[in-house]
Amino acid sequence: MTTSSLASTASIRRPPRGGTTGGGLGGAVATALADGVIAAAVAFLFTLPLVGLRTEIAIGGLAINTRFVEVAVAVALVFLGRFGLSLSAAGYPVPVLAAALAVAGASLAIDFPTAPLQLIAVAGGLIVAMIAGWTAYTGRSTLSRAERQKRMDAIGAKVQVWTIWLAPIAITFAVLLPFLPFADRRFLDIAILILTYIMLGWGLNIIVGLAGLLDLGFVAFYAVGAYSYALMAYHFDLSFWACLPLAGLFAALAGLLLGFPVLRLRGDYFAIVTLGFGEIIRVILLNWYQFTGGPDGIAGIPRPSFFGLAEFIRRPRGDDVAFHQMFGLDYSSLHRMIFLYYLILALALIVNFFTVRIRRLPIGRAWEALREDDIACASLGINRTNIKLAAFSISAMWGGFAGAFFATRQGFISPESFTFIESAIILSVVVLGGMGSQLGVVVAAFVVIGLPEWFRELEQYRMLAFGAGMVLIMLWRPRGLLSHREPTITLARRRFGRAAAATSGEAT
Repeated sequence: MTTSSLASTASIRRPPRGGTTGGGLGGAVATALADGVIAAAVAFLFTLPLVGLRTEIAIGGLAINTRFVEVAVAVALVFLGRFGLSLSAAGYPVPVLAAALAVAGASLAIDFPTAPLQLIAVAGGLIVAMIAGWTAYTGRSTLSRAERQKRMDAIGAKVQVWTIWLAPIAITFAVLLPFLPFADRRFLDIAILILTYIMLGWGLNIIVGLAGLLDLGFVAFYAVGAYSYALMAYHFDLSFWACLPLAGLFAALAGLLLGFPVLRLRGDYFAIVTLGFGEIIRVILLNWYQFTGGPDGIAGIPRPSFFGLAEFIRRPRGDDVAFHQMFGLDYSSLHRMIFLYYLILALALIVNFFTVRIRRLPIGRAWEALREDDIACASLGINRTNIKLAAFSISAMWGGFAGAFFATRQGFISPESFTFIESAIILSVVVLGGMGSQLGVVVAAFVVIGLPEWFRELEQYRMLAFGAGMVLIMLWRPRGLLSHREPTITLARRRFGRAAAATSGEAT
């Protein structure tokens, strides 16, 4: 095929840059109006029951208060956003860019019914303006799916290389974080929560990202670790430092118990069994009242001491030594928070170091082989039973450590803390970040856990924004933000090529 024929074929397949394939501006406006009406209708169906109707406690029962103004504003914003995006995609991005910036600016001055709607209007206008500006600059509204995946894979590969320099910087920042001026109690509490989910994500990443096994019941190991520490501390008066390795051991044993029944299962069947195991653990904790406290939970869980040397209390009792007295400091309740922060930071870094190192060992390469092809893995002589059990037990052990920390941080646990939604959140951290990517889990934990916590003032809109964000990321990047599925150890191509060339030269 000649160059002219290729150019003519490309001109046929690609629509003109200045407008749609037919109808000009009028056709583009009509299409954009139709898209906007459809999007507004869908938004109306969702916002009417969720936002427009609100039940409140009244005398004699419940009363339903209507908020139709908020519904109308939300539907209008969806219509304008969809209309602008469609018109920009049709080849008229400059007017859309100007209108979107005007809407974002006007939204700051207009008195909206609620603050979240005003925030959505401003953010939506800026997002539409960014997309329109990109369209005006590049001449096309969006990349094709294949091009987008290719570019994101290239970015993910570069990020994996940059991790060598990014990791020390991030660790240094994390170590200095409690002493920064803005690190108040609320900030440290959110940081501890994020680090807890980072540790859980790295633990689950072993079985999901490396071994390729979809585990929907990871919260069961989290619960086993938490209840193991709480019960041993309550009944045997053991310290946190004595119970921490035992909690990880019990969780690993639970992983072995789960691993045996599911050794021959794959895919959806495997996920259903793990989901059932998680529910079994929750029901046992809920109904075994004499042992676990049932729905009442376990209260008064002891907090960790400073490595058994000092307690974080204002006035020590008897021969006990207070932390602030040991170091000659003024008492502050932040001392315990800072210690908990460094404790979970150390546990998370241990999980990360262990995962990075074990990926290069034979068992880590066996997990990657199992992830890529189960049948080929067996044909290579790899014992799938052993590597599955190892993945379950090791992943469960880190979940148990995180559960013990959760119990000592909260001081109270109950079965309501270990529902299926917790497994879904931990799995979403792994999937959104990119299965197999350690850095991706960190980024996803900040997005999934950090942002909803910092924007807790959005109230009922918070989880709606969380779900919408997950849907958008799955549509835009199904394999996760920083997916990394390349083998940990590969052959050196240059060295292999030189050897092949030398061999061919000798043969000739």
